[in-house]
Amino acid sequence: MDADALYADVIGKYSRHVNPYLSKLMAFAGFGVEMRGEGCYIYDHDGRKFLDCLGGYGTFTLGHRHPKVVEAVKNQLDQMGMSGKAFFSKPCADLAEKLAENAPAGLEFCFFNNSGAEAVEGALKFAKGATGREKIISTSGSFHGKTLGALSVTGREKYRKAFNPLVPGVEFVDYGDEAQAESAIDDQTAAFIVEPIQGEGGIIVPPDGYLTALRKACDKHGTLLIFDEVQTGMGRTGTLWGSQHEGVSPDIMTLAKALGGGVMPIGAIVGTEAVWEKIYGQNPLSHTSTFGGNALACSAGLAALSVTIEEGLASRSECYGTVFKKGLQQVAEKHADLVFEVRGRGLMLGLEFRMDEVGELVVAALLKRGMCVAYTLNNPRVLRFEPPLIITESEIEFAIHTLDEAIVETSELLATLA
Repeated sequence: MDADALYADVIGKYSRHVNPYLSKLMAFAGFGVEMRGEGCYIYDHDGRKFLDCLGGYGTFTLGHRHPKVVEAVKNQLDQMGMSGKAFFSKPCADLAEKLAENAPAGLEFCFFNNSGAEAVEGALKFAKGATGREKIISTSGSFHGKTLGALSVTGREKYRKAFNPLVPGVEFVDYGDEAQAESAIDDQTAAFIVEPIQGEGGIIVPPDGYLTALRKACDKHGTLLIFDEVQTGMGRTGTLWGSQHEGVSPDIMTLAKALGGGVMPIGAIVGTEAVWEKIYGQNPLSHTSTFGGNALACSAGLAALSVTIEEGLASRSECYGTVFKKGLQQVAEKHADLVFEVRGRGLMLGLEFRMDEVGELVVAALLKRGMCVAYTLNNPRVLRFEPPLIITESEIEFAIHTLDEAIVETSELLATLA
């Protein structure tokens, strides 16, 4: 099948059997059919090469098909793939130990599942079970997933409205506002769930001391603090965990995306002994998963975490993130009529435009030039840059140059429409 026929076949099947509305949007933007990934690059059906600065929304911290993760999964597949569930699993035990050794202080136990949304669902369940309370506080602009419970604490009405009524007892406060959070947390609050940096909200970095203030307010009322590190974890922000910028430990941490090394899907709930005692002390089967903790996923997770630590990728993210951010700021200054702000930490960066629709046009212009990015779900004005942490300085230079060209093209197009 030649490239054009393959593209038509895939798009046709998407339109008839997957999601016809998303299919139209992706085709309009110029996305082809991904065929292969290697390092920092994706190759499509036409053989075109794209620098992946989207990174699977934070999944590909190690790049595509990191050899050590691929090797670990292949070796495990030769022994056993899915878990029999009635036996102990060494890969599960090894990954749990490795996470406990490297997680924020006090987080000693792990439950493995298959995605970030599942991890959030479990974290909310654990918080209610451990405290006996119903009230959950989240933040405006947050994103925690689109399953029912996770959606209930996701801070954008656009995604929640059509599925009401959702889980009751959820309240929202402004992200980064200590006073609002402290006022909302009370003796009826089971948990406060928050991202150390908001991803889909537009790469929003909270004020210094915000996480510390949340920890104090939660301690005052016996409320559990949940850090959603699905996007900020595994070195993305310049530290292994996003919360480490303030040295704050939560009661529960959720992980996914990069934990699978870009090879296998895996999510995790990591929590304290006190939480585990409340949840599993009376019933060891209070929370289970058929596929969660399977040998393939845990082997990938162990390899991914080991590579991240041993190769110093968090420090690399901090270093190269500074280079990338400086380049984005130079582009922003050159195009100040269109660009409002650049922000972020490590290699979790966002560039916000001043007007709607500009981001979509720039995404399409970047694709034509061999670079893949996307805008954030809760703020389409913001382009997110979350490349693999193995990105090189020359690749960053290409990204900055390409972005500049894409904005110039977009600016010229907007001028013709004015």
